[in-house]
Amino acid sequence: MEHEKEYVEKLVRLNRIAKVVKGGRRFSFSAISVAGDRNGRVGYGFGKANYVSDAIRKSLDRAKKNMVRIPMKQNTIPHQIMGKYKGAKVMLKPASPGTGIIAGGPVRAVMEAAGIKDILSKSLGSANSMNIVKAVFEGFSKLMDAKVAAANRGKTLNEFWG
Repeated sequence: MEHEKEYVEKLVRLNRIAKVVKGGRRFSFSAISVAGDRNGRVGYGFGKANYVSDAIRKSLDRAKKNMVRIPMKQNTIPHQIMGKYKGAKVMLKPASPGTGIIAGGPVRAVMEAAGIKDILSKSLGSANSMNIVKAVFEGFSKLMDAKVAAANRGKTLNEFWG
């Protein structure tokens, strides 16, 4: 990729995994990371390898491949949503300018990478980092873009916002 340096990369979680074999324990590593362009595009990736650096590199490569565009209104999201993935639930609420990112670890990493500057969030249920990140992205998939929503209702953007 020619625009490699544009992305902000964040490691959400690094985990040591032990596989018990005949001679003892064999350790490997798994990494969850988030990459984004701070302009509404963000993705997450998961990588496993025998060495920490390889696991992180794999997860970042996958994060860059799995990018999604998030509809944004100024520096926040257009409306409140609830993302659910397995046992993890994440509530995301738009916030007024100057509020900042009110979010826990995994959710904060996603928001910073996406470029969302003002948001309120609450993570409910599971504390599993992987499932929380997936719940956030599931919530993003439910977000409606104002232009698309206005077009669906046959109104202009100004009529839509009032």
